[in-house]
Amino acid sequence: MTQPSTGGLAAEIEQRLRASLAPEHLDVTNDSARHRGHAGDDGSGESHFTVELVAARFAGMSRVARQRAVNAALADLIETRIHALAIKAKAPGE
Repeated sequence: MTQPSTGGLAAEIEQRLRASLAPEHLDVTNDSARHRGHAGDDGSGESHFTVELVAARFAGMSRVARQRAVNAALADLIETRIHALAIKAKAPGE
């Protein structure tokens, strides 16, 4: 089961992505409950996330370039607090 973006880390992810990518649509889902007891589960309940976003900045960018842009915005969190991040990044109209 997934949880809406209500925790502190989910809010931080949302804030950073809004500031750096100005998405038209952004959904941050905490998937940590589905991974309880698996590798990377630190017990915080905030280790696994999915982000779905639509941003004009992604127009003409490859899938890899889009993922790199998201990862750059969250780089220190990925190094220290996020174990897994699924990214669904699209340009408007896709």
